[in-house]
Amino acid sequence: MSVFTPVTSDALDEWLSNYAIGHLIELRGISEGVQNSNFFVTTSLGRYVLTLFETLSHAELPFYLHLMAHLARHGLPVPAPIADLDNEYLGTLSGKPAALVRRLSGASDMSPDAARCTKVGTMMAGLHLAGQRFGRRQDNPRGPEWRARTAQAVRPYLSTDEQALLDAELAFQASIDVAALPSGAIHADLFRDNLLWDGDEVGGVIDFYFAGNDALLFDLAVTVNDWCADATGQLDPVRTRALLTGYHAERPLTDPEHAAWPAMLRAAALRFWLSRAEDFHLPRDGEMVLVKDPNEYRDILRQRIAAGDTLHWHD
Repeated sequence: MSVFTPVTSDALDEWLSNYAIGHLIELRGISEGVQNSNFFVTTSLGRYVLTLFETLSHAELPFYLHLMAHLARHGLPVPAPIADLDNEYLGTLSGKPAALVRRLSGASDMSPDAARCTKVGTMMAGLHLAGQRFGRRQDNPRGPEWRARTAQAVRPYLSTDEQALLDAELAFQASIDVAALPSGAIHADLFRDNLLWDGDEVGGVIDFYFAGNDALLFDLAVTVNDWCADATGQLDPVRTRALLTGYHAERPLTDPEHAAWPAMLRAAALRFWLSRAEDFHLPRDGEMVLVKDPNEYRDILRQRIAAGDTLHWHD
């Protein structure tokens, strides 16, 4: 989350007149993240997060907002969207599509232990089981077509060795058939900073704006690549097994998923190498913008390739 489009207190106060959540007390920008403009909003009746969508259109957004509402109704710790007095989740503020969601309690843990990884796996299985019953469908917006398009855009900025790595991995991923793997609505960006801990329990999962329909295993790979990696990007066997075992206890993983696991870890690493390279080499203007190092996920991709079929699985 970042701030690309500023919002004044007066403009927000007027916008909130079409909501039943009280009057504005505090408005504060959020600096973390790289895609949308986000603000903490405190009113006389509660705490919320306001998002102004910088790249997604009004037509694209109902999938995300209704997915969050669906998961919240099923008791999962996600930020429920707030409807206005016209019973709409989505409005327009400062010329951008905008939505309010309930602010969840807790803080991120950037050094999780195995016990917390188990709880993340358990929670993610719940998200997937509920997500498979979600009636709307949208392909993963960071899927194969996006990978090919973004690779072409960033390729001129890469070294010869990086171009060779990128070309080889794109060809490898094109050879992988994920159609037979269990699929459904996935979060697709469940990094450590997108999960809040309230004491020792999961307080909330945030930032669903990369969600889409894809192999559930891809979502698991995105999460494991972040939650279970050490400072060098190598997967810690204890945390990896803990997260996968927590997941498997709720939604049993299949033999085809086991076979596809190395490829999915590579696909997840490729996705974030490409998105970070795009943000780094082709940045957008913004008031408060966080750009992350693309080389971290380039190196993780190399490590996952080198690991081959020796990557850890659940107990």
